[in-house]
This record gives sequence, C-alpha cells and structure tokens, in this order.
Amino acid sequence: MIDRDSDFRATAAARSPRDVREAIRAGVFAGATAGLCPGYAQANLVALPRQYADDFLVFCQRNPRPCPLLEVTIAGSTAPTALAADADLRTDLPRYRVYERGVLVDEVTDATTYWRDDLVAFLLGCSFTFESALVDAGIPLRHLDAGRNVSMYRTSLSCEAAGIFHGPMVVSMRPIPASLVEQATAISARFPLAHGAPIHAGDPSAIGIRDLSSPDYGDPPHIEPDDVPLFWACGVTPQSVALESRPELMITHSPGCMLITDLPREIGR
Repeated sequence: MIDRDSDFRATAAARSPRDVREAIRAGVFAGATAGLCPGYAQANLVALPRQYADDFLVFCQRNPRPCPLLEVTIAGSTAPTALAADADLRTDLPRYRVYERGVLVDEVTDATTYWRDDLVAFLLGCSFTFESALVDAGIPLRHLDAGRNVSMYRTSLSCEAAGIFHGPMVVSMRPIPASLVEQATAISARFPLAHGAPIHAGDPSAIGIRDLSSPDYGDPPHIEPDDVPLFWACGVTPQSVALESRPELMITHSPGCMLITDLPREIGR
C-alpha cells in the first residue's frame, strides 16, 4: 500500500486515470494533481443547488477563459458521463472545499456527507491539461520540478456577472524563461478548453497582484532570474466568486486537486 503522496506521485505517470481515481477514492493520495497522468485532461469541479444552476451556466458562458465548460451533470448525479463515466464526484478528487453563503466551512477528502440530491455539477477545463504539452516541448515548469502546487492569485480583473454570480478572476502563474515565453503562449493557445493562452505576462501589479511570493491559493513560486511570470485564467475563479456571491452551498475541488478524466489532453483544443 502506497500511503505517502510523494511515493504515489513517483509512480503515477505509469498509471491510468482510472487507477489514480481509485487510489484517491481509497485515500491513498490526497495531494495536488499537477503532473499526474500526463496526456490526459483534468477538470475543476463546481457543484451547486439546482436553483443556481442556470445562473452559473450563463456565468460560464460569459466567462469562458476562467470557466471553460466541459460537462454539466443532471441534478443529483454523482458521475460525469462524458469525462469519466465510472467516476464518483464525491470521492474521486483528492480534496474538496465546501462553501456556505460565501464562507469556507470545510475542506475534506470525501464530500459525500455534503452532497445533496439537488446538486448540479459543473466540470471546467484546467490548465494542468496542457502542462504536459509544455514539458514535451522542453519548457520547464518550476512547480513540477519542485514538487509544488501551482501558484494562484486573485486579481483586479472582474468577471462578467450573471444572476447572483460576480467577482474577481483568479489566475495561475507559471514562471517561464524569457526565451520560451512566445512558445509557451503558442502551445497553450491550442487548448482553449483548458484556459488557452495566458491573459497577462510580466508585471503582476497590472492585474492587481501585489506580491508573487504570497499566492492566495497553492504554493509560493520558485522564480529564476531570467523568468517572466505568465498568468493564465484559472478554474479557481468560481471559489473567489463564491466569496462575493454567497450561494447557499458550493462544493468545489481544493485548488490544485482536480478530477483526472479519461479523455486525452486534446479535449482542451
């Protein structure tokens, strides 16, 4: 039995998405999913009571960069039929966050006790999907090399509101060697359902980020002297929006802890 996240991560590249989901369900792994199952798409989770589903669907349609929609379940379903039919959305992500009326009330490895029959789940594309394409092209990713979660920040960029849903965009940041910025941008642009190209490069203060060393989510970054910070729209945005919009209940992935799907990374194209 592998019982340490680092040990599991060392062998995960050779495992299928289903094997990894089963290990997560069994409690073997509870860490960030960056770098796991390279070549397969990963997805963010947002589950809301049915009364909010129409508004949130429109929110995703109006904000496709942070919220690229991959699948919406019927109310009460715990399985995503298109992305991983055998998956259980209550147990197959490493960690979950539970928000009640805009307050983070719990972080759990099993969301079963919070799941309700009226919940509609939204699966959103994730930038972890295109990371293996960057690595394949020889572009270093500092968080993977250091065994860290990616750094994520709330910005001063406002999402377009829909119904009750409004709030700032969250971005993920990857430091990229200056000579490779153009290539990293072009590669990620080929994955519009995984957030696409960066929305900003360079000065973090231009999008309201004061201190790169203190991310709002994830781990502090490691930045080399010649690196340029690139910022991608991020699927943690709905959690930032939950703080502002205060829906009765929202269950999400913990930042960096995604659903690994059965679909190849090209789903993001």
